[in-house]
Amino acid sequence: MFDKNILAGKKHIHMIGIGGSGMFPLAQILHSQGYYLSGSDNNETETLDLVRKMGAKVYMGQSAENIEGADLIVYSAAIMADNPELVAAKASGVPVLERSELLGLVTTWYDNAICISGTHGKTTASSMTTQILLSEGVDLSCVIGGKLKAIGGSGRAGKSDVMVCESCEFVDTFLKLSPDIAVILNVDADHLDYFGTLENIIKSFRKFASMASKCLVINGDDANTLKAVNGLDKEMITFGFGKGNDYSARITAKKGLRTDFELYVKGEKQGDYSIFVPGEHNVLNALASIAAARCVGVSYEGIRKGLEDFRGAMRRFEKIDEVGGITIVDDYAHHPSELAATLKAAKELDFGRVIAVFQPFTYSRTEILMDDFVTALSIADVCVLTDIFGSREKNTHGIYTEMLGEKIKGCVYFDTPHDVVDKQTAEQKDYNFGQVIDYLLENTKEGDLVMTLGCGDAYKIAKRFAKKLHEKE
Repeated sequence: MFDKNILAGKKHIHMIGIGGSGMFPLAQILHSQGYYLSGSDNNETETLDLVRKMGAKVYMGQSAENIEGADLIVYSAAIMADNPELVAAKASGVPVLERSELLGLVTTWYDNAICISGTHGKTTASSMTTQILLSEGVDLSCVIGGKLKAIGGSGRAGKSDVMVCESCEFVDTFLKLSPDIAVILNVDADHLDYFGTLENIIKSFRKFASMASKCLVINGDDANTLKAVNGLDKEMITFGFGKGNDYSARITAKKGLRTDFELYVKGEKQGDYSIFVPGEHNVLNALASIAAARCVGVSYEGIRKGLEDFRGAMRRFEKIDEVGGITIVDDYAHHPSELAATLKAAKELDFGRVIAVFQPFTYSRTEILMDDFVTALSIADVCVLTDIFGSREKNTHGIYTEMLGEKIKGCVYFDTPHDVVDKQTAEQKDYNFGQVIDYLLENTKEGDLVMTLGCGDAYKIAKRFAKKLHEKE
């Protein structure tokens, strides 16, 4: 464990991978606290332009010389162990922190750190809560896992004692945080390559819950969540559709992307509310956000306005385009439970067909949850699969897209030689995406909803397909 006083006396912080979605919000907060920043990254982005506007020195590419003069060096988890800049940092004698350790340290600076966890829905609930607090006029800080239009990115540095922090369970990252209000949206079997079993996941969420200094906001309808917090000596606030929850909802209408519901607080009707992101799972996210916001004193009017202002985080049922009567949406869903919730919500909307374009992410998840993926993806009218995106894994599992595709009725996929898939080259991925786009161009029609799904880079298919449709028109 690192020293909680590690920033004492430090003036110059260097960030390896400063343009990353998880690093930039921390850079914003550190800058607001008066630290001088420098950093490196590999690709020019709009985020790096914002970094430079803060007065930070940005180096393109990583090299040992970049760390010169730094009192503390922070690196993104995406940086490989043999990266020359990270190797130099660890040999320099200067303190070095991984990004999640710094985030944990930052959460100690706030008296009301709202740490939002859960296997599914973290980014949406964190974004909703942020929007609600902004609508109430709270000058909050936040670090969320997706981009929110209201803050122009994934983070914000404020002057109040309130912080919203998306809290990820992968490799137990959330156990490095210091939550005052710990939110648990749900607990499900995921990241089994790390946790091994659902029981281990539940144990980690129990550790996270036990760290809350003020209260727990939990899904009272979710059996695994209740198991995780059972017997903890903490104030617990429950939410869910069940009438016994502290905050519950009854859906009264669904039209397009809008859902209307009645809010009940301890069984008494409080008022009528609307959200503009589809699906019952997003009503649950709204209830969690309402409960968390009330913990820090937000008014119901501020909550109502915040929910009505919220139009989703980027890559969460995000409308990319509508061309020739074909609607194109992108969503981050990558676990079977998320896919099922998203596709069920899509099927309730007024479209002719729902066409799911899914990019499986990691071989281990695809193998372990194969049957669950089949069930979820079969909800769509048509399922189109890309090659598996291996990400951090090598294909020691011998798992390929056709193994999933063969189990889904009418599934469309493309026979890429196994040795080619295993190399995971950018050229092959581009070619595979092109095959998917060609299929969509030939087989979609007016009234279709085309959804690209996955936590990798399937969103590129959505944008390229939209561009091709415009050219075709």
